Amino acid sequence: MNLETVMQELEALGKERTKKIYISNGAQEPVFGVATGAMKPIAKKIGINQAFAEELYATGNYDAMYFAGIIADPIAMTAEDFDRWMDTAYFYMLSDYVVAVTLAEADIAQDVADQWIASGEELKMSAGWSCYCWLLGNRPDIEFSESKLVGMLETVKNTIHDAPERTKSAMNNFIYTVGVSFVPLHEMAVETAKAVGPVEMKREKKKSSILNAYENIQKEIVRGKIGFKRKYVRC
Repeated sequence: MNLETVMQELEALGKERTKKIYISNGAQEPVFGVATGAMKPIAKKIGINQAFAEELYATGNYDAMYFAGIIADPIAMTAEDFDRWMDTAYFYMLSDYVVAVTLAEADIAQDVADQWIASGEELKMSAGWSCYCWLLGNRPDIEFSESKLVGMLETVKNTIHDAPERTKSAMNNFIYTVGVSFVPLHEMAVETAKAVGPVEMKREKKKSSILNAYENIQKEIVRGKIGFKRKYVRC
């Protein structure tokens, strides 16, 4: 399959209702409106193909950029490659659900995510915190430095209410993910979530969202989900 063929197949799968949802969340034209699950049959035909992923990502079409993340080879990507992808990830569905997800399967994930968190740029910070959420929810606890995560929880507690809006969401999700998926710091995450309390995330042309990691962790405790790890990061 070549780029033209895949773009035609994606366009044929597009739905106007889905497109409107994507645009309401920040997607910009060109966008077809393809449900992510509908991409799986095409992905199976292609398999992992980094060169093809680069072609798709470079189109600027939201659906093609998302599909690029599905077929990318994270192990073959360098820090510079991930930075390049971040540079054109213009809203959170790309930064957090394409670039951060792809990075989470790379050996350099924590190093790159640390740099993004320290960048001071809203979407980079959001992607960095989100990457840790994907990592913590998938990889064994032993792969993480407990002292490092303690410091990150402290950073979130002290800065989340003054962080950029999308970064607030990712930081709140970080507290939740540590509380659910990283057992050694479950109690600290619960106390951090309690100290942080509700977090208001303002959204352009929409009502603010109220985020509450403490309530969400409590729900997972009731469900017996503490220690949960997902089998896969990407679709």
